[in-house]
Amino acid sequence: MADFLTSFSEQIAATSLLEWVAVVLAIGYVLLAALQNSWCWLCAFVSTAIYTYLFWQVTLPFQSALNFFYMVMAGYGYYQWSKGGSGSEKSAIIHWPWWVHSLLVPTLLLLAWGLSIMASSQFNSDFLLLDASINLLSVITTFMVAHKILENWVYWFFINIASAFLYFQVGYALSACLFAGYVVFSIFGYYQWMMQYNKQSRNVEYPPASAEGA
Repeated sequence: MADFLTSFSEQIAATSLLEWVAVVLAIGYVLLAALQNSWCWLCAFVSTAIYTYLFWQVTLPFQSALNFFYMVMAGYGYYQWSKGGSGSEKSAIIHWPWWVHSLLVPTLLLLAWGLSIMASSQFNSDFLLLDASINLLSVITTFMVAHKILENWVYWFFINIASAFLYFQVGYALSACLFAGYVVFSIFGYYQWMMQYNKQSRNVEYPPASAEGA
C-alpha cells in the first residue's frame, strides 16, 4: 500500500499542464453528455486531441488511435444532436435487448485479441490486449452515445474501470483518477437516461387524449 501511495503521489506531482487541461475538459464532457447538452462535444474534441498526443508518448497506440477517433466522433455527435436526428437532445432513448450485447461483447474482445497479436510486432508494450479491448469497446459505445442507446452507460462502467487501471500503469495517475470518477458518472448517466426512457415509455403506453376525445 505504501508503494502504491508513493507511486501515486509521484505521478500526480509530475502531471503535465496538458494532462490537467485534458482531464478538466473530459469531466465537462461527461457531465454535459449525461445532461444531454450539446456543448459536451466541444469539450470532447479538445480533450481527446490532447490525449491523442499524450498516449502516443507512452506507447499506447490503440488509446492514441481511439482518441483521434473521438475527435471525429465529437463532430459527428454534435451534428447528430443539433440536427434533431436520433442523437438529438429531444429524440427518444433506445433500448437494445440483452442478446445483442451477448453477441457484441465477445466478438469485440476476440477482435481485440487479434489486433493485439498483430500490433505486438510493431510496439513494445505489456498492455496491448487491454489497450485494444478498451479501444474497440469504446468505439462501439461512442456510437451508442451518439444514437442514445441506453446501455451505453453500462459499457462505460466497465470500460472506465479498465482504463483507470491501464493509465495508472503507464504513469498517468491523474487520468486514472478521472476514469475512476467516470465509473461514478456512468451510474449517474444511466440513472438520468433511464428516467427519461421510463417517462417516454409511459407516454407511448398512455398517449395524451386528443382535443376531439376530451
